[in-house]
Amino acid sequence: MKWRKLGRIFCPDGEADWMRSHAANPVADCVSGRIVRIYFSTRDAMNRSSIAWIEIDIRTPNRVFRLAKTPTLLPGLVGCFDDSGCSMGSIVREGNDRLIYYMGWNLGVTVPWRNAIGLAISHNCGESFERVSIAPIIDRSDADPYTISYPWVLRSEREWRMWYGSNLRWGEAKTDMFHMIKHATSLDGLAWKRDGKVIVQPSDGEYAFARPCVIKDIDRYRLWYAYRGDAYRIGYAESVDGLCWNRMDESVGIAPSPGDWDGESIEYPSVFDHDQRRFLLYCGDGYGRTGFGIAILEQE
Repeated sequence: MKWRKLGRIFCPDGEADWMRSHAANPVADCVSGRIVRIYFSTRDAMNRSSIAWIEIDIRTPNRVFRLAKTPTLLPGLVGCFDDSGCSMGSIVREGNDRLIYYMGWNLGVTVPWRNAIGLAISHNCGESFERVSIAPIIDRSDADPYTISYPWVLRSEREWRMWYGSNLRWGEAKTDMFHMIKHATSLDGLAWKRDGKVIVQPSDGEYAFARPCVIKDIDRYRLWYAYRGDAYRIGYAESVDGLCWNRMDESVGIAPSPGDWDGESIEYPSVFDHDQRRFLLYCGDGYGRTGFGIAILEQE
């Protein structure tokens, strides 16, 4: 693979109280024709995340022509699993409905935070969303006892599949996480079965794998993810069944650009197809502090 960077798309500059900084975890929804809506996570002055969106013309992706005036999803009720914020996971289209699978934040005492996975649904093509429940649809369990994150969901005629992040243990400093990618299945998109197995194996010095993005092509599944040693990079793997993955990070075809907005790190990949071309959304330095950009896959 060889990705050609098209530049940064968006970075907040304090446009609203609920959008003071960061644009992270971008996910594309091809609305109509050349119009692409990109959902993302942003933060307020108290560092609580909400979900919002922008719209672009894919021919000129560096120009935002529409920005959400209000958040798509705000932090949840006090005491709920997402009262400290909600971060974008993935979006599934069902006719005129849109399903957002998201990660809820709840600050802790013995550890900094706990995450669980929630679901919000739109019945009007994404103009407004409502939570299906004030409780998470996937919470901690024996399979995932510490915290779970960043769901990526695909639906087929037979079943729903989710790839998500799971913390295996906390470090001594209570800030480091040994965070890996796992898999779950469902018959309805609401009740999920998990076996707790790690599906992407780390190498020496790697301790955080986050934000899986899965595309099913005709002959294989393709997985992009963020992984971290000293700094975040984007990794890549392939599979014939979506469970057993062959890591091919050396083939990912994209890296930081020294001195630019993505010069130190590159993470939170999200791949989508439009008009027979493949695009990659991604974040740069500071976990979305410098915003997100777009790249296009070069054709052979």
